[in-house]
Amino acid sequence: MLYIICALKSEAQAFVDKYKLPKNRQNAQITLIVSGVGSENMFNATKDAVTNMSNNDTIINVGICGGDKKFAIGELIDARDENLTCVVSEISEHGQYELVDMESEGFLKAVQNVENKYIFKVVSDHFEPHKVTKDKTKSLIFNVIDDINNKINFKAN
Repeated sequence: MLYIICALKSEAQAFVDKYKLPKNRQNAQITLIVSGVGSENMFNATKDAVTNMSNNDTIINVGICGGDKKFAIGELIDARDENLTCVVSEISEHGQYELVDMESEGFLKAVQNVENKYIFKVVSDHFEPHKVTKDKTKSLIFNVIDDINNKINFKAN
C-alpha cells in the first residue's frame, strides 16, 4: 500500500484525478490523506496512517513549498537531497531560507520508525505565497506524479 499525505485538498486532488480515486480517496494500492496545514496536523494524520501500515508499505508526504530563485517553479524536490526548512507561517522574504514548507517536521516526527518514507515537495513560488492558487497547486503536483512514482518504484495498476 502507498500512503500519500498532503496538507491541502488541492494537492490531493492531483492524485484523485490521476488515479481516479473514489470519494474515500482509497483503492487497493493507494490511501490518500489530507492532513490540513501545519506541522501538528501533519503529525496527527501521519501518526494515524502509520498505525495501519505494514512493513512493506510506503508513506510519502507530497506538497508545495516556497523556494529560492535558484529553484524553478514546478521543480520536484526530494527532501533527502535539499535543505528544506519547516516553518510555522508563510514566508515572503528572500535570502533567509532555500526551501520552506509547513508540514515536513510533523511528518518526520510521525514516521521516525518507518523504513519506506519520503518527502517530495514542488516549488510553487519564490517566497510569494499570495501568487499560489488552488488550480496552480493541483497542476504543479499533477505534473510530477510520474516522477515521484519512479523515485519510489511505485507502479499503479
